[in-house]
Amino acid sequence: MDMLTSKIFLRKTKRGKVIKVVREHYLRDDLWCGSDLCKKCNQENSEVLDDAPISSSTLCAYPHYVVVDTNVVLHQIDVLESPAWKNVILLQTVLEETRKRSTNNYKKLKEIMESRKDSFYVFVNEHHKDTYVERKPGESANDRNDRAIRKACSWYQTHLEESQLAKDKKKKVQVILLTQDFKNREQALKEGIPAFKVDEYVKSLKDFPDLQEKLAASHSEDNSENREPLFPEHWAPTRIMTGIKSGKLLQGIFHCSRENFLEGSVSVEGQDKSILLQGHASLNRAVDGDIVAVELLPEDKWTSPSGIVLEDQEDQDPGDQIEKEEALLTNSAKGKDRQPTGKIVGIIRRKWRQYCGILLPSVLAEGTRHLFVPAERKIPKIRIETRQAATLSSQKIIVAIDSWPRTSRYPLGHFVRALGNIGDKDTENEVLLLEHDVPHHSFPETVLACLPSMPWTISQEEVNRREDLRNLDICSVDPPGCTDIDDALHYRELSPNLYEVGVHIADVSHFVRPDTALDKEAANRGTTVYLVDRRIDMVPELLSSNLCSLRPDQERLAFSVIWEVTADAEIKKTRFAKSVIRSRRAFTYAEAQCNIDDPLQQNELAKSLRGLNKLAKIMKKNRMEKGALQLSSPEIRFEVSTETNDPIDVISKPMLDTNSMVEEFMLLANISVADHIFKHFPECAVLRRHPVPPASNFEPFLKAGKTQGFTLDVSSNKSLAASLDAAVKPNNPYMNTMLRILATRCMMQAVYFSSGTVAQADFYHYGLAAPIYTHFTSPIRRYADLLVHRLLAVAVGTDVTYAELLDRKCVQQLCNNLNYRHKMSQYAQRSSVALHTHLFFRHRVQDEDAYVLSVRQNALQVLIPKYGLEGSIYLKEKDDDSKPAFVYNPDEPSQTFGNITIRTFDRIVVQVSLDSKYVQHQKIAVHLVQPQIAGLSVEAIKTVNDSEPIPKKLKSGK
Repeated sequence: MDMLTSKIFLRKTKRGKVIKVVREHYLRDDLWCGSDLCKKCNQENSEVLDDAPISSSTLCAYPHYVVVDTNVVLHQIDVLESPAWKNVILLQTVLEETRKRSTNNYKKLKEIMESRKDSFYVFVNEHHKDTYVERKPGESANDRNDRAIRKACSWYQTHLEESQLAKDKKKKVQVILLTQDFKNREQALKEGIPAFKVDEYVKSLKDFPDLQEKLAASHSEDNSENREPLFPEHWAPTRIMTGIKSGKLLQGIFHCSRENFLEGSVSVEGQDKSILLQGHASLNRAVDGDIVAVELLPEDKWTSPSGIVLEDQEDQDPGDQIEKEEALLTNSAKGKDRQPTGKIVGIIRRKWRQYCGILLPSVLAEGTRHLFVPAERKIPKIRIETRQAATLSSQKIIVAIDSWPRTSRYPLGHFVRALGNIGDKDTENEVLLLEHDVPHHSFPETVLACLPSMPWTISQEEVNRREDLRNLDICSVDPPGCTDIDDALHYRELSPNLYEVGVHIADVSHFVRPDTALDKEAANRGTTVYLVDRRIDMVPELLSSNLCSLRPDQERLAFSVIWEVTADAEIKKTRFAKSVIRSRRAFTYAEAQCNIDDPLQQNELAKSLRGLNKLAKIMKKNRMEKGALQLSSPEIRFEVSTETNDPIDVISKPMLDTNSMVEEFMLLANISVADHIFKHFPECAVLRRHPVPPASNFEPFLKAGKTQGFTLDVSSNKSLAASLDAAVKPNNPYMNTMLRILATRCMMQAVYFSSGTVAQADFYHYGLAAPIYTHFTSPIRRYADLLVHRLLAVAVGTDVTYAELLDRKCVQQLCNNLNYRHKMSQYAQRSSVALHTHLFFRHRVQDEDAYVLSVRQNALQVLIPKYGLEGSIYLKEKDDDSKPAFVYNPDEPSQTFGNITIRTFDRIVVQVSLDSKYVQHQKIAVHLVQPQIAGLSVEAIKTVNDSEPIPKKLKSGK
């Protein structure tokens, strides 16, 4: 039976008008309780709660069901993942409040409920007539929810009483409430509800003694109230909001320095320059990614970045840290390049997550308090309590932060779970995927159910709906070993001076339909992630490597862009068509290059490749003249053992004409599609823009160019491209590459966006010098391309639209996730390269050419091109008189010892090895070999590139 009640509340509009809102709320009396004990509900096959639950608790030795309040879910979610929990009642009130207050915890709770359906029962108390409660006048939402939870506990106890009358009283099932809220617990006890603190209940579970280590640490448990504060007190939220409104405070995202743990910055929206932070008091317990409130210091107290590479050493004395901090602040105050400087006065929103890392050995053999070192350098060490240190010391583990009292040097946290042994390749891969939030679980059954049945063929009805291009000589050109072939090309002569060129892209949208489980999974993953030794697919392998992959000699569905082009690469006509193709061959870049270069190859595919290559060179020249940038970043690939899958050699990725050829036609297809979908969908087209970098971004780049005698013009992308082309030194051929690497680091991040959310003037893609751009050519591995395919299909009349595709806000939300996933994917790929570099040097010591990337006050940052590897050579460390005293010149910048001066871009020789001093925290060690500096340089183990000796200027300092 349904009952109706109404919720009435007042709402103020933007114009100040007050309106009354009435919402109907239906109540029922036939909602099941979920207990196998119950004889009243007439429930069918839904009993989750046992009729005779067995208790593992010494605190509540009697049979019982457990109700947890919102406080427990918000602060002890890791504890709830344990199999210790059975017969748990989750109330709708708790679910709704968790959803509003913590998206991450709500997601975790849903995952727990899904995997533990036999242990967690959701009771819809907000729609049961006997458990729903109205909010009283003057009552806070939190107090009303606590009252609703207690009401549900009382109802359960009364509801089950009748079913237990004939049973032994000693076996009577009770309903207990777990909470960390003192007020809620006290009120529950007054109302006759058994209520306990969650930590005391967990500690009483005799069969699960290790579970208490997953309890979130509380400030009170740290016994730190009597200690001297190490950090300033955070401002109250109301004071922060007032300060932001008045302009006294600024709101931004905190970024901790990777190179100096006592330095960071806050990026504020709308400001070109970040706000510099120095010293522990100014950082004030912020963790990388937190949204913070920062107070700008008076201009006469502004400082400059320190230029010091400083790590928080685990064995460092607190007094030593204070000394280093004082030196940092003193030197920074003397710097010339001062910038806005501030201090953090409060945290607006924490961005804490679970962190992977290792435990440091405890000074006390039997000690339970330990320091955890995160894998990410930008995250501070975390203090946890565990009795499993002996076991965990050799493993990579996951830890969560709970709090950071102002009396504690480090944040407090708790152990979540172990991942595996340190150094184990599978464990390290798991770490880098978790650290970069890469979804890598197996595709669930609901997703696999969306796939077509095998064997699959293209029906004649589908062929009739498409343009049949199976007669064309189409081929693909990809890296070696590529199985997810997104794109293919064709070229043919139509008449003298007129050619037809086609780009054919896998029609993934035919298989991935909107709002299916497959579509939602792909949208969440956002992109395929390519690690050195594995690939994390965006869509299941049946699609990525088979049905969507444009394999040779197999009929495939495609979305084609076809142009009519003159010999001068002038576009005469563009058309778009859903098609059926049959690729003739899958070339590697090297194979395609051989076909182009070998005059004996006169088959149709070889002729097509030559025609495409000729047009591509003209197209690239035209792009460069418009201001497109040719930047650089070191790219390598590993040769791996077929037996162990470990790296055995490192090879720089060669750049051939065919690489550029494919790139040019993919760019042309993306630009053509972007223009077409924007004309049809000006409010919701999925586009990609590359913002113009602010002038401040170029300062390190300009300074580096100046040291080499070049005046670089960064006023536009065209002038930057010209400056880079002119910046050449015959005696240092790699210098231009170094400049391009530095220029790459000045760039902004390219981002996806919904066209209706950005002014058209801001559509511009700075790196490509394109007024409009999108991604269309890789739908197997990028969800953005899949969205673009759907828009284009509607625009050309081959598919129908749906509401979310035309809603610019929905599209922008998807774009936000895609931007995040794309960034995390790049970080994960770099980490995978770093991991395999570690594995490569595990049993090697090698001397290699290197170039000075930057000169710091106490270190040289160097790049080793062969491995795409960066490292630091420390020139001077505290109390280390064995190292020579260098003279640092911040204006050049340079480091001088005697008659040897080292500057940015100088070629040096370094020795590369794996530093295994700390088994738990191995890292690549870089030592100077040449030039020879007594007390710093190490002995060479082999001659390096004798044909290119170290330049005399570097040796003499002239």
